[in-house]
Amino acid sequence: MAALPPTSAAGSAAAISPTEADLAAPTVAMVAGETSGDLLAGLLLDGLLARWTKLTAQGIGGPQMARRGFSAWWPSEKLAVRGYIEVLRHYREIIGIRKQLQQRLLADAPDVFIGVDAPDFNLDLELALKTQGIKTVHFVCPSVWAWRAERLEKIRRSVDHVLCIFPFEVDLLARHGIAATYVGHPLANVIPMAPDRRAARLALGLPLQGSVVALLPGSRASEIHYILPRFLQAARRMLDQDASLSFVLPAVPALKPAIVQAVEQAGLTKVVQVVDGQSHTVLAACDVTLIASGTATLEAALFKRPMVIAYNMHRLSWWIMRRKKLQRWVGLPNILCEDFVVPEFLQDAATPQALADATLQWLGSPEKSQALEQRFSALHAQLQRDTSQLAADAIEKILQA
Repeated sequence: MAALPPTSAAGSAAAISPTEADLAAPTVAMVAGETSGDLLAGLLLDGLLARWTKLTAQGIGGPQMARRGFSAWWPSEKLAVRGYIEVLRHYREIIGIRKQLQQRLLADAPDVFIGVDAPDFNLDLELALKTQGIKTVHFVCPSVWAWRAERLEKIRRSVDHVLCIFPFEVDLLARHGIAATYVGHPLANVIPMAPDRRAARLALGLPLQGSVVALLPGSRASEIHYILPRFLQAARRMLDQDASLSFVLPAVPALKPAIVQAVEQAGLTKVVQVVDGQSHTVLAACDVTLIASGTATLEAALFKRPMVIAYNMHRLSWWIMRRKKLQRWVGLPNILCEDFVVPEFLQDAATPQALADATLQWLGSPEKSQALEQRFSALHAQLQRDTSQLAADAIEKILQA
């Protein structure tokens, strides 16, 4: 950048210090729509704040973003809904939030808008903002390589740039005229290559000896409704075969009361420990996890833990989503490894007995678990990049364009 001419004020513009330069730090609007998006957005904010310490960030977010000084006009949990029928129940409220947010951003335009995942909410908002000249970035490419490929055209019209967390996505988007940068997966830098199981168990008060099963039914109310009962019934069947097992279940604060009630109703209060959040500590502590399909399955893979992936939703939502599916796999570890490295049980196949049997098989096959750990270690290395810096570099270029 060319040097600015000196001014008549005390000091010269050419001698601006980094601290003074921060006075021109950008205003960033962001939307993260659930727990995983809040986590990713928080890590992205780390990179932006390292670049601009006086950055202003505001919009829709959760506690991880708030810890970085993000101003949340609405909490991210308002958007934490999955499935067509489930969305219909909250449609009016969600559309109302998006309309209010759009009006607010158009009235006082940010330097850039960053939509973090939540494509059903963010792409329409990004299109409206981009049409009015606001620069738009989408962090985490929608899974167009797995299902709903028709979204590619919408992404092209809505977004100036996509920050991709998987390497193959950049070429796919380029073939459709969409600018993108591979920034690696931020969690690959946060999660240690060799997690400390003993320290995690001590932190959670879990027994150091014996097998621990982590139950991760998801972070949405609909997932607690459709998936948690199956997981608890599976836990009961596992206990029938091995009474020495311990179970731990991380709960987001908003859903903890419903989760605790479900555990009590299942008669499992003494054997299923419900903890506030701490999903990473839970994954580090466990020997195997019974887990809902979603971002958490990749987190489990980065923790090198064997898993059984399951999902269940409203029947009509399942019918619609199944018709749009493009690959044999649903779980991210299987998609990235291009193989069924871990079992998947979806919809009617996700019976408590099937889930229990598959989970116990991992505990009875240490050599199989060790082979999976090696495969996940290779995947971890592939996804490791300086995500925060690469993302900040890409966003800075967009701001300067």
